Amino acid sequence: MNNEEKENTLAQIEAFLQTSIEKLEPNHAEAVGRGRPRIIPATCLWAGILVCVLRGWNSQLAIWRLLSQRGLWSYPRFPISDQAIYKRLEQAGSKPLEQLFQQVSQLLQERLEPWSQKLAEFASEVVAIDATTLDAVTRHLPLLREVEPGHRQLLPGKLAGIFDVRIQQWRHVEHIENPNENEKVIARSLLEHIQKGALILADMGYFGFAWFDNLTESGYQWISRVREKTSYTVVHTYYQKGETFDGLIWLGAYRADRSRFIVRLVTFRVGNTLHRYITNVLEPKKLSIREMALLYARRWDIEMAFKLIKRELGLHLFWSAKNPVILQQIWAVLTIAQILHGLQMEIAGRAGVDPFDVSLPLLVEYLPQWNDIDFIDLVVEQGREAGFIRPSRRIRIQTPELNLEDYLDPPPDLILEREPRYAGRRCSSSHPRN
Repeated sequence: MNNEEKENTLAQIEAFLQTSIEKLEPNHAEAVGRGRPRIIPATCLWAGILVCVLRGWNSQLAIWRLLSQRGLWSYPRFPISDQAIYKRLEQAGSKPLEQLFQQVSQLLQERLEPWSQKLAEFASEVVAIDATTLDAVTRHLPLLREVEPGHRQLLPGKLAGIFDVRIQQWRHVEHIENPNENEKVIARSLLEHIQKGALILADMGYFGFAWFDNLTESGYQWISRVREKTSYTVVHTYYQKGETFDGLIWLGAYRADRSRFIVRLVTFRVGNTLHRYITNVLEPKKLSIREMALLYARRWDIEMAFKLIKRELGLHLFWSAKNPVILQQIWAVLTIAQILHGLQMEIAGRAGVDPFDVSLPLLVEYLPQWNDIDFIDLVVEQGREAGFIRPSRRIRIQTPELNLEDYLDPPPDLILEREPRYAGRRCSSSHPRN
C-alpha cells in the first residue's frame, strides 16, 4: 500500500475499498421506479459488509449497527431496523460483490508485480488448484434450529479455486453447491482461467492419467506426487544411484490403463520417507530434482489461503442460512483476503524476507486494533521484535544434490506419445471417468 501520505494503514485499505466500490456499475435496483425508494444505497451496503469482515465483526447485526448507529465513511447514519438490513441483504444477491472481488484482484495483481517471487521462470505463471468443503452452518440460526445435525441443508457447499503462487493471490474462485462433488468435476473448467504454459500444482485428489494427458495436450505444465501402487514402465534413465532416480516413464504398465504422453519420474529418500514426483517437464536442465520438490511443496500455499478465509476471517461462522447472504459473505471474505495477502507480500518485500516469515494470522488480529498508525511501516521496522516477522514453520525441503554432468541424454528417436487407454474408474455416480 502507498504510504506517501502517512495515513494509517486501515484507513488506506478502506479508502482503497471505497474507490473500488464507487467504480461498480450502478445497481439496477437503485433506479428510480414505483414504490418507496430504498434508504441505503447499494454501494453503502457492500461497503458495510466488507468493513465488517475487515474489522473482524461476524454477523449481519454488526452491519446494521455500523450503518445505523456508528456510521460509515461519508455516509450518514441510516434510520433503518435490523430486520430491514436482513431483508435487503437477502434480496440484493452477490453479483456486485463478485465483480468487486474481480476488480480488486486485478488492481492488486498490478501493484504486487514488483514483489513477485521468481519461481519456475520457464512457466507463464505458477498456480495451485484445489477445493475445500465449507463448514456446516451452525444450528443456532432460527431457520435451522429444527434441522437434524449433518443434514444437507446445513452444508453451504464448497469452494474451488486457483491460487497464484508467485504473488499469493486468488486468481479465480467458484462456489459449488454440492459439497460432495469430486474435485475432478470442476477441474477442467478451472483451466479456462489459467494461462497456457502455466505450471499447475495439485494434490492427489486430481491424480489421473486422463487429467495429466489433458493438461499436456492443452499446453500446461504440471507436477504431481505419485499415487501408491501406480504402475509404470521405465523408458529412459537420466540418473540412478540407490533410491535416487531421475528418468522418463510411461504411466500404466498394462494395456487396460495407460497414459498417452511420456512423463518424468524422480525419486529420492529423506530419512524414512521415499519421495516420488512426476511431471511433464521432461528436461532436467529446465527443472531439477530440487526445484521440482520445492515447487510441489508450494501446493500448500492454497491450503494456507483456504485456512485464512475459513478460520482467521471467520468463514466458518456464517451470518445466515440463506444462500444469497452466504455468497455475499464468501465474496466479501475473499476480497479482504486478497488485500491481506497483498499486505503480506509488500511487507515481506520491503523487509527483505520470505512472505511466509510474515504472520498472516497476526496481521488479521492486530490490523483492526492498531488503526491509528501506519501498520505496514511498523511491521517492516519493528516486526522482528514484535513477532510479526519470524521464521516460518513450513517444512524445509531436503533433496540430494546432483550434478547434471552425470546425467545420460535420452536417444534422439525416443517416442514421446502413444495410444492411451483409461480405466473406467469413477469417484461417484455423478463423476466422469478418469
